[in-house]
Amino acid sequence: MKKMWFLLAVAALSVTGAAQAFQVIDDRGVTVTFAQPPQRIVSLLPSLTETVCELGQCQRLVGVDRYSDYPLSVRALPQVGGGLDPNIEAIVALKPDVVLMATSSRAGERLQSLGIKVVALEPKSHADVRRVLEKIGQVLDVPNAQRVWRVIDAAMSAAAQSLPASVKQTRVYFEVNRAPYAAGETSFIGETLSRLGAQNIVPAKLGPFPKLNPEYVVRANPDVIMVGDRNYAGMEGRPGWAGIRAIKEHRVCVFPVAQSDVVVRPGPRMAEGARILAQCLQKMSGRAP
Repeated sequence: MKKMWFLLAVAALSVTGAAQAFQVIDDRGVTVTFAQPPQRIVSLLPSLTETVCELGQCQRLVGVDRYSDYPLSVRALPQVGGGLDPNIEAIVALKPDVVLMATSSRAGERLQSLGIKVVALEPKSHADVRRVLEKIGQVLDVPNAQRVWRVIDAAMSAAAQSLPASVKQTRVYFEVNRAPYAAGETSFIGETLSRLGAQNIVPAKLGPFPKLNPEYVVRANPDVIMVGDRNYAGMEGRPGWAGIRAIKEHRVCVFPVAQSDVVVRPGPRMAEGARILAQCLQKMSGRAP
């Protein structure tokens, strides 16, 4: 009889353990299995770092990439280098239960070969941000992660409704990098601009973040240019750019670093990013040529 009770107890424990195990399919299509929700997390992408914290789990982060700087508490964490090519030894030393990274990172296979679980997620659109919130909520075992998206979505709608009709159809060029790389219609930045009623000069067919010939922007002749302070230097001196309407009429929004970081990160601060873009559009629409 005692042996039977022992076997039943073992079976019950086995069932309980199995129920705790779960799987997540990341953006590489790789299935990652967890015996239990990870408690030690390294994040190698600022938007993923911010998502972990927005879900109330900042305390589980044990390391981040050098660009993760929000919220302020993560600045005290060990930094493990750049997100694309991080310091593998530094990550291993932190003994993470999982590493969150972009699909474009070159570290995934190396970390997996060392027995470290990797979940690769790379949001590029609004739908991606919503999906990544769900995925990270699943990894962290945080119920109702979609509440965060509902707040973001409602705030973006409010930002759009705050704009006057004069802003509608303003033709915008948003420069992400001085190469120049632009935010196209299908990028999360482009989608935000569309929700605000602006017209992106970079169509969907060119992709989310295409590298452009500078002459393309000259020919498109945007009404407003948006650019981060890091990438603004020398813009107005590019061949032919002095004749662009936005530059001639001083309709260029140059975002300081703190604002630029908000706008270009596809994560939980997207609503704040929408408000920053809306403020630019409103300011530029009221500026006389």
